[in-house]
Amino acid sequence: MRISVITNWAYGITLALTALSGASFIMSSRSAVEERSAVAEHLALDTLVEELALGAEVRGDDARLYVMRGGDRHLQAFHADEETERRLEAAAAKLSSQGLSSGEAKALSEIGKDSEELDKIEVAAIQAFQGGDKSAAQDLVFGSEHERLQKALLASVAHFRDLIAARTTSQLEAARSRSDWWSLLAKIMLGLTGALFLSVLYFILRRRVAMPLMRMTGIVGRLAKQDYSVEVPVDRRRDEIGEMNEAIQIFRANGIERDRLDAERRADQHTKDLILQLMHRVQACRSQEELAGVVVRFGPQIFPDIAGSLYMLNESKTSLTRAGLWLEPRHSAAAFPATSCWGLRRGRPHMSRENEHDVPCQHLDGTAVTALCVPLTAQGEIIGLLYLEERGEEALELGGSRLYLELIAENLGLAIANLQMQEKLTALANRDPLTGLFNRRYLDETLQQRAQGHPSEPLACLMIDIDHFKRFNDEFGHDAGDMVMQYVGQILRETVGPVGNPYRFGGEEFTALLPGLGEQEGVELAETLRQKISSAALSHAGRLLGTVSVSVGVAASPEGGSVDTLVTRADAALLKAKSEGRDCTIVASRIRRPVA
Repeated sequence: MRISVITNWAYGITLALTALSGASFIMSSRSAVEERSAVAEHLALDTLVEELALGAEVRGDDARLYVMRGGDRHLQAFHADEETERRLEAAAAKLSSQGLSSGEAKALSEIGKDSEELDKIEVAAIQAFQGGDKSAAQDLVFGSEHERLQKALLASVAHFRDLIAARTTSQLEAARSRSDWWSLLAKIMLGLTGALFLSVLYFILRRRVAMPLMRMTGIVGRLAKQDYSVEVPVDRRRDEIGEMNEAIQIFRANGIERDRLDAERRADQHTKDLILQLMHRVQACRSQEELAGVVVRFGPQIFPDIAGSLYMLNESKTSLTRAGLWLEPRHSAAAFPATSCWGLRRGRPHMSRENEHDVPCQHLDGTAVTALCVPLTAQGEIIGLLYLEERGEEALELGGSRLYLELIAENLGLAIANLQMQEKLTALANRDPLTGLFNRRYLDETLQQRAQGHPSEPLACLMIDIDHFKRFNDEFGHDAGDMVMQYVGQILRETVGPVGNPYRFGGEEFTALLPGLGEQEGVELAETLRQKISSAALSHAGRLLGTVSVSVGVAASPEGGSVDTLVTRADAALLKAKSEGRDCTIVASRIRRPVA
């Protein structure tokens, strides 16, 4: 029941009890008034009758004194008492008309008759005395009749007083009983009113209002501080406190939902920031290896608890090779044919699930796993793959992140395509198209960077020239000469590649830079290279070209000179080798410098 209904009922009952209590007090007061009226009536009647009896006795005494002494004053007193008696009789008659009982009225009537009879005898005695018959007058007032009437009068007065006393006593007892009853009823009403008031104070104000409010005060205080971990007790009361408790629960639920939405918004904003950082850094990468490292660093931040890999498509568009991974994906091969992925076949993201009817990708190991393959495309061509798989108990549920994933894939595809295009352009700008070796321009850039960055580290340089190369062009044609150039370039790549970089210097001349090697180590590598080149006889178009020999000049830095003069010194050693018969290796430090 609602508190307002309870308080209204309590208020109404309190008013009713108060009214009943007031009415009881009023009735008790009226009973007390009736009690006092009965007492007053009893006193008035008793006094009146007493005065009648006393007046009759006094008049009798005055009459006796008059007939015995004959004084006028006794006669005057007799007449005065007579007048008083008349007034008392008139008052008695008036009282008898106000509700005396029949017995009381009869007793009062007897008193009146006796008084009149006495008056008659006494008047007769006075008249006889005045007529001179003093003896007759005395016989009348002192006779037996007069005495009998006086006794009868006193007996009637006593009887009347007894009747009055009995009636007034009964009225007094009834009035007192009613007064006591109404007083008791008023006290009961007051007690009930007090008990109701105390009950309202305890059960309503304390149990149903004060205690719940005190309990809610702490809860509301914590909710005001946005501490939504506080538990709001369930209160199923259908009153104002229950409604307040329900409102607090709704407020807490709204606060929790608002915090959840804020957390989602912050997480979403954090994801957007990470994606933006990823895009900025991907666009600034200078190689595909560097791009793969950036993706590996940002992948677990953007997609926490989800393992993944970045795959690159080879130039022939036939297979993919893993370029980077994070959180150790275990269900996809490190390299696989492009036809093994349904995402690459369809050109759109493909989800492989255990319990779905769609086909899984063939590059998965066949175990129960949920994986997502997102093709990386640029200008309509597929250039790679972004692979994601669930890790442990963390389900692969992207939901709203699908849009972010597509955005990442689009930017990665463009970035990889740009890097591949840059690598192709760099290769065209830095490599010799015939031999595939770095060209003279790239050699100059490398030496310049070396001179600026690490001029004190050991560096050996080989200058290589094919002996009698013009003979191959003249006798067998330029195609044969090109084949000889490619053969020498291939031997250079195989021999020098593990320790340095080979370059085509120009014409039939080649250069090799060997970082970390000294002059003697350069000589040993030059001899190995020279022997490999001359170890096989070449043929072209069915014609035997013979063996190819080379002359090599070796120079080192910094013990032999600065990096800036490294190529010049190696070239001088090469010229010395050619002048001494070719097919040999000459060290620049052993060339005698002309005396100035």
